[in-house]
Amino acid sequence: MKPLAPLLPVNGENLTIILNWQSAGNAAEEAPEVTHFGPTLERWYERHRRDLPWRHTTDPYRIWLSEVILQQTRVAQGLPYYLRFIEAYPTLVDLARADERELLRLWQGLGYYSRARNLHQTAKLIADTKQGQFPDTYHELLTLKGIGTYTAAAVASFAFGERVPVVDGNVYRVLARVFGIEEDITTTQAKKTFAALATRLMAHAVDPATYNQAIMEFGAIQCTPVAPDCLLCPVQQQCRAYLTGRQHKLPVKKKKAPVRERFFTYFVFRRGEGEAAQFALRERTQRDIWQNLYEFYGTETDEPAPNWRSVDVPGEANNLVEAGVLVGPAIAEQQLLSHQRVKAFFYEIALPEADKTALPEGLRWFTRADVEQLPKPVLITAYFEKQFG
Repeated sequence: MKPLAPLLPVNGENLTIILNWQSAGNAAEEAPEVTHFGPTLERWYERHRRDLPWRHTTDPYRIWLSEVILQQTRVAQGLPYYLRFIEAYPTLVDLARADERELLRLWQGLGYYSRARNLHQTAKLIADTKQGQFPDTYHELLTLKGIGTYTAAAVASFAFGERVPVVDGNVYRVLARVFGIEEDITTTQAKKTFAALATRLMAHAVDPATYNQAIMEFGAIQCTPVAPDCLLCPVQQQCRAYLTGRQHKLPVKKKKAPVRERFFTYFVFRRGEGEAAQFALRERTQRDIWQNLYEFYGTETDEPAPNWRSVDVPGEANNLVEAGVLVGPAIAEQQLLSHQRVKAFFYEIALPEADKTALPEGLRWFTRADVEQLPKPVLITAYFEKQFG
C-alpha cells in the first residue's frame, strides 16, 4: 500500500489534494486507501453484523419503515417498535389505511411524532397514486414527504441495489476519523466534502447495499462515539485519527443549542370511580411538541407554579376546579426531548359523578379504557399508569 499523504488538518480542498497526492504517478489509478476501504468494511461486516429483521428483506416498505423508526432512535429501542408496526401493518397498503390515532399510539415513546405523520401521509400517497408500488430510484424517492437524502439512499441501495452512498451520523464519524476531516459536520461545505468522499468510496464497493450497511454498522459497534475499538480495527493503519491520537476530537461538531426548560400545570378532571371513571382530555392541535397527541387540561408557565391556586385558570376550567375536590398532592413528571426539558405538575380534581359543568372547548370525556388507547406524551402516560393503572 502506498504511504498516507502528509498528516495535516483536512478540509474539502485539502482532501482533494491528499487523494490526488496518493494517486501521483498513475493518473488512472485510485489511491489504495480509497479502493481498499469499501471491500475491507464489507468483509468486516460479513463477520460482525447484528442479526436484524430488516436485513433479511429487500421489501422497500419494510426497509423504509426501519429507517424512519431508527432516525434519532437506537436499534435496541427501535426494534420492538418495528416488530409491532410490522405485525399491525404488514404491508404499505395496510399502513396507508391505518387510523392515525392508532398509528400514533403505536409510535408513542419514540418521539419526533412528525416522523409518524409523514410515514402515514407518504404511505397513503404511494397507495393512492402509485398503485402501492414504491419508487425504485434515489431521485424518485426524494420527492416523497419525509424522505431525505439519507433515507432515500438507504432504500435505493438496500431494496434496489442502486449505487448511492448513505451519509448519516455513523458515516460522518467513520470518514472524519479515517480520513482526518476536521470540518464542522453541521456546515453546508462539510456536507459537500463528505458526500463527495462517500461517492468516491462507493465506486469501489463490491455491493452497494452491503457497503452501506457495513459502514453504518461499523460506526455503530466498532468506531463508536466513545471508546472506539481501535485495537481490533481493520483500517487502523489507514486511520488518521488513530495515528495522531485524535479519535475523541473527530468528527468536529458545533456545540448543541442549550436545552429549553418548559413548565406545565395539568388539571386531571375525573368523574366516577374505578373502571367506570371518566377523564377529560383534549388533542394538541397546535404546531408544537406532541402535536395530535392527547393531554389533560393544562397551562404553561415561565416558571414552576408553586401550587395550583397560583395558576391563572380561565372561566370554564375554573368552574370545574370549583365544582370538584382536589385529590392528594401534586404529582410531578418530567420528559427530556431533543432540545427541551418538560416538567409537568398534575393536580387531580374529582367531580361529582352527576356533575354537568360544561367542559372548556376541546376537552372531551373519555373512559379509562379509552384513555389507555389514546396516543399520549410519555409523561402523561407515566402519570396515568402510576395513578390509575
